[in-house]
Formats: sequence, structure tokens, C-alpha cells
Amino acid sequence: MPKITAETATGTVEFDCEEGRKLVLCIEDNGIDILHRCGGNARCTTCRVEVISGEFREMGEAEEAILATKSDLEPNTRLSCQIRVNGDAHVKVINQASVKGMDAGTRPEE
Repeated sequence: MPKITAETATGTVEFDCEEGRKLVLCIEDNGIDILHRCGGNARCTTCRVEVISGEFREMGEAEEAILATKSDLEPNTRLSCQIRVNGDAHVKVINQASVKGMDAGTRPEE
């Protein structure tokens, strides 16, 4: 099972994630309050992560289009709702509900 290392506002969390599962769900199910305001539909960019290491499939059209609307992103920024875990990875969670002072949003579907 792939191992995910996630840097958060409160420290680093390591956990296993079932292969093929959406990264945003693995992050949330392991106690990290990641934002996902659009419910995992690649429309809001609140679930973005910075990929420090690990390989994921190429971006789809919807993810690429919405990230292109942002000018202040690192080149290794991805939407965790659009990533299917396929191996070990190290990511930095960019937006957390507790830090932003808002509700996480509708839980994305599997």
C-alpha cells in the first residue's frame, strides 16, 4: 500500500493510502482537515497540494484549466481531488479548514 507523507500546518503526518483512491480522501480520512469547497470537481482549487516527491498521472484537462487561472502557484501544484494515488508520495497541504476558519466543504466522491 502506498505511503503518503503530508506536511500540514500542525506538522508532518504519515499514512498509508489505498492505491487508486483520490488523494484528497486519503488526506481527510487521516485526520487532516483539507479544504475541498467544490466537492472534488476541479473548480475551486482549495484542495491543492504541492508535490514534493512522488509521481502521479498527468493532469487532466479540467485540472490544468483551473490551475491556469492562478498566477501564484508553484509548478508542482496539483489538485488533490484529481489525483489517484499510485505510489508513495510526499505532499504539502496548502489549505486547511482550521487555518482558514471555514468549513471544509462537501466531501468528494470516491
